Amino acid sequence: MSTKKPTALPPEKLTGIKLIDVPSSSAGIKAITSALTHIKNEVGVIKGIRLLSKINQKDGFDCPGCAWPDPDEKRAFLAEYCENGAKAISEEATKNRVSPLFFATHSVQELSKLSDYEIGKSGRITHPMYLPEGADNYEEISWQNAFNLIGKELNSLNSPDEAIFYTSGRTSNEAAFLYQLFVRQFGTNNLPDCSNMCHESSGVALSETLGIGKGSVTLDDFNHADLVIVIGQNPGTNHPRMLSALEGTKKKGGKIITINPLPEVGLMSFKDPQNPLKWIGKDEDLTDLFLQVKINGDVALLKIILKLMKEKEDAEPNSVFNHQFIKEKTAGINELLKDLDAYSIEELLPQTGVSLNEIKDATKLIINNEKIIVCWAMGLTQHKNAVDNIREIVNLLLLKGSIGKKGAGTCPVRGHSNVQGDRTMGIWEKPKDSFLDNLEKEFSFKAPRNHGLDVVDAIEAMHKKEAKVFIGMGGNFISATPDTAFTAEALQNCNLTVQISTKLNRSHLITGKKALILPCLGRSEKDFQAAGEQFVSVENSMGVVHQSNGNLNPSSLELLSEPAIVAGIANAVLKNTTTNWSKLVSNYDLIRTKIEATIPGFENYNERVRIKGGFYLPNNARENNYTPTKTGKANFSINRPSKIALERNQFMMMTIRTHDQYNTTIYGLDDRYRGVLNERRIIFMNKEDMKNQQLQKLDLVDLTSHFNTEKRVAKGFLVVPYDIPRQCTATYFPEANILVPLKSKADISNTPASKTVIITIKKR
Repeated sequence: MSTKKPTALPPEKLTGIKLIDVPSSSAGIKAITSALTHIKNEVGVIKGIRLLSKINQKDGFDCPGCAWPDPDEKRAFLAEYCENGAKAISEEATKNRVSPLFFATHSVQELSKLSDYEIGKSGRITHPMYLPEGADNYEEISWQNAFNLIGKELNSLNSPDEAIFYTSGRTSNEAAFLYQLFVRQFGTNNLPDCSNMCHESSGVALSETLGIGKGSVTLDDFNHADLVIVIGQNPGTNHPRMLSALEGTKKKGGKIITINPLPEVGLMSFKDPQNPLKWIGKDEDLTDLFLQVKINGDVALLKIILKLMKEKEDAEPNSVFNHQFIKEKTAGINELLKDLDAYSIEELLPQTGVSLNEIKDATKLIINNEKIIVCWAMGLTQHKNAVDNIREIVNLLLLKGSIGKKGAGTCPVRGHSNVQGDRTMGIWEKPKDSFLDNLEKEFSFKAPRNHGLDVVDAIEAMHKKEAKVFIGMGGNFISATPDTAFTAEALQNCNLTVQISTKLNRSHLITGKKALILPCLGRSEKDFQAAGEQFVSVENSMGVVHQSNGNLNPSSLELLSEPAIVAGIANAVLKNTTTNWSKLVSNYDLIRTKIEATIPGFENYNERVRIKGGFYLPNNARENNYTPTKTGKANFSINRPSKIALERNQFMMMTIRTHDQYNTTIYGLDDRYRGVLNERRIIFMNKEDMKNQQLQKLDLVDLTSHFNTEKRVAKGFLVVPYDIPRQCTATYFPEANILVPLKSKADISNTPASKTVIITIKKR
């Protein structure tokens, strides 16, 4: 028996970096070649091509990658997916297997020394596995014994609130609904999810201002927009199919403003991989105006734009603001205008890093256009003032009346393919009373009313030993969360950790005293239950609910579906339930009937979900109705610029993804859109900052983060010069997550502030 604990940190070893020129455009033939290479290596050519033909098709399965919506009407026959979607499905359909023999010959300690890339490439898990207390190796366990072990541990707790039930965005509507129902029948609202770490700030801001925590636009709105503003987002890597929508805006004469600390290739120019005629020849220019804002300078930038709009309106009344919309649909305009007068452009401008002339150019585009869409992602949501970021965007749109009409509105671009659907299904630590009332009426039990723990609070509770069981429905919790060392200690304090997964990841190696891995079906695999073959449903980031039908045989006969796993756990845990869990999972139509009975907007669910392409959920902001807010109108808000002041030799660091990863899944070691190959332990720096720090290209450095009196160190990073604002740096996650303090989080939303980490850099 080993006395050493497995390591939660990716190894410090370097893999042999190669720097190349940053390409001039994204997608195109290189993206196709990359996608096919991954398919060939992981799946095989024939099987892979057949698989790709079903991704995001109306009779196929939903890509397990991002939540970007599919066209309502015509879809490309062989290319309704992106490069990273092909990588995601090749990982899921891989030929590699993690069997009981694999675990017998590889100890947990040994596996923990591998990189996240190496761990992920091990393959699909084939059997339920159990790590007994004090053991070095996982061993095979039967499904029933695994369920019984979970039941024993959960029922031995002093309170249901001593258990944490995490959810990843990949979980289907059916599985998510059953999961939250089981958790609430068990007696807790401890349902943290991946939204807590990404778009929670969007949900908070949009609910307060517009009455719904979702975006208001549809995919077709991009064909009607006069202006699209993309801020704090890199769709070329994280949501590549969005580039086609932006191309559609440009074809119709629309303009695009990009606001970001990094000039991401995907937003500058694009070659449509769905159109062979465009694989060679001239690129499609996307961005008309690029504002290279400093990290966390967004509120200051937006406030300057609002002030310039107000100046023009004051000088030429009725030339800028939509007064009819403001009068009929909004509240708080006078307070907003008074707040704008309290700031001077001179005090705000240094926070942005952008010239006043460039900001004036952006303001002119905004003033001269009425149908405006604003898109954003983690670049806005993972700051201390993240909620302010999004509310200031809403202020801009409300002044123009650019919400609730064709070609205009809010577009928070979600990550995982059903992260929005999971929240709709009730995966939330702060459920509304109306939702709980419906559950109680339909299922005859008393639902807990106290709010539960989100991700940050759950980690703190486990670290204090106030939470003793952790169950993860999908995801890679240890690699997705901040403050890696602290989070590892929290998980290791648990009596039992359970991971419901498809592939091996680091969360299987950083465990409680005892641990279970419960392998489940992937999105691309057929799902047979007692009533025959089943399909699941998901909701994309624009509120469309649709089918997902796997077409591959399961990678192992021992796999269970996520709904079946939930039912197995519920049967082992709940002794007095009146819910027939086994019957519900025998036919997923029965689950959908229960969803229809408890969640508004799902009327005739089983009928409408069988319509090709699915159906839209109600969206009050899309319908120009804001009655769900506290005022009954769309609310202007007062927001504050960043108060962070860097000291001499300090830098602001943000964590980002490479082009060869999606969330915590590492497909490869390249980031070709930024010119970095075969290495992940790098830090992007401004050349002038490097000169001042006496650093050369590829110098090896250690990074130290500073939060209050706390320091955290990440060792062994290579310096890469890059086009990034002064005193701003960027590193990849999860390698740099150790530097993100758990207590550094967004106001109100409690989202980890992974984009505003203060660091110093020391050369080795």
